[in-house]
Amino acid sequence: MKVDILLGLQWGDEGKGKIVDYLAPKYDVIARFQGGPNAGHTLVIGGEKTILHTVPSGIMHDKPMNVIGNGVVIDPVTLVKEITTLESKGVVIQGRLFISKKAHLILPTHKVLDAASESAKGQSKIGSTLRGISPTYMDKTGRNGLRMGDILAADFKAQYQHIKEKHLRLVKQYDFEFDVTADELKWFETIDFLKSRDNLIDSEYYLNEALSKGKNILAEGAQGTMLDIDFGTYPYVTSSNTISSGACNGLGIAPNKVKEVIGIAKAYCTRVGGGPFPTELDDEVGERIRQIGNEFGATTGRKRRTGWMDLPALKYAIMLNGVTQIAMTKADVLNDFDQIEACTHYNVDGRITEDIPYDIDKAAIKPIYKSFKGWKQDLGAYSNVEELPEALRAYLHFLEADLRTPISMLSTGPEREKLLFKSSLEMA
Repeated sequence: MKVDILLGLQWGDEGKGKIVDYLAPKYDVIARFQGGPNAGHTLVIGGEKTILHTVPSGIMHDKPMNVIGNGVVIDPVTLVKEITTLESKGVVIQGRLFISKKAHLILPTHKVLDAASESAKGQSKIGSTLRGISPTYMDKTGRNGLRMGDILAADFKAQYQHIKEKHLRLVKQYDFEFDVTADELKWFETIDFLKSRDNLIDSEYYLNEALSKGKNILAEGAQGTMLDIDFGTYPYVTSSNTISSGACNGLGIAPNKVKEVIGIAKAYCTRVGGGPFPTELDDEVGERIRQIGNEFGATTGRKRRTGWMDLPALKYAIMLNGVTQIAMTKADVLNDFDQIEACTHYNVDGRITEDIPYDIDKAAIKPIYKSFKGWKQDLGAYSNVEELPEALRAYLHFLEADLRTPISMLSTGPEREKLLFKSSLEMA
């Protein structure tokens, strides 16, 4: 029995969904531990794309059970749409997807508060997806939230009305027009749908009982380390703990049950929304990476900002998470580049450092780069890491030595089968 954690090491969008999907048959349970419908995990199976916002990425396989943990915030409208879309594709959901009673609900008025707050920020916008995530987590920590288990209570509508009225009082401080009538009607319809499914569980007991029976669990994170509420590029962060310790809080499992921490990183960097991005390429090279990599948000459709690999940020993420192995994605996006760059240090006001500045959102950072020869080959034909082009192997070798962490997986395309393992480190 073990818990392995899989999470993003950058600003999200690292390709976590694909890696979870590939590894899922090796586990008995796949469990999402934080975030909400602001996350979009994209799977490409048999040429067909599926985007999962709340449902764990193991759902496309027959073996694992799938759990939405207590650390997740749930928009029932998004979740029910996702469930019905999957079922229309023949995916079996009933008896395979379970939801923690302690997961908090996103109300229609949470989205109103999110949009009103973001609009009021003007040029200082954080880049919220406007899915109501932040107001929901605020209600959770403020001990005013509604949880999934509450939908079974006889006075659920009274509880809902109490929180709605509080939200309406709060939104009066903004000059913001809204009407939640239609959204509220749809919201209650989806609540009735979820009640009929009989899939609410005390997830902390479910997961720990699974461990006691010798079963293996993969904890699936959303967003990325640099968006962590405590250790990310604050205030341009998400509202939850995206790092490995968040898996314990978000699922109710003890730290001593964790074995592997698998960190996912792109061969370059991307970021959506505002906030510091030291290696950003606001030029034709950045646009070229964006177009080749299809760097547009799975959830929002927004253009992702693009940049070269940031090793100080990656080392920081590895330290915080206790990463034991790295899966590198989208190496194929760089197939046709003559030269690849990687930031090895920052120049912060004349001081050379590998540390992330406390005030990274205000600091004047100039990245210091090391150049690498491009591999200039299509990686799709390769089936073994050891057979890859020499230039790519040299790049990977440098990264492993500099990060002091093995790169055990390399993704060479969006499809499930386009994933190479180092023979000595293939997952058991």
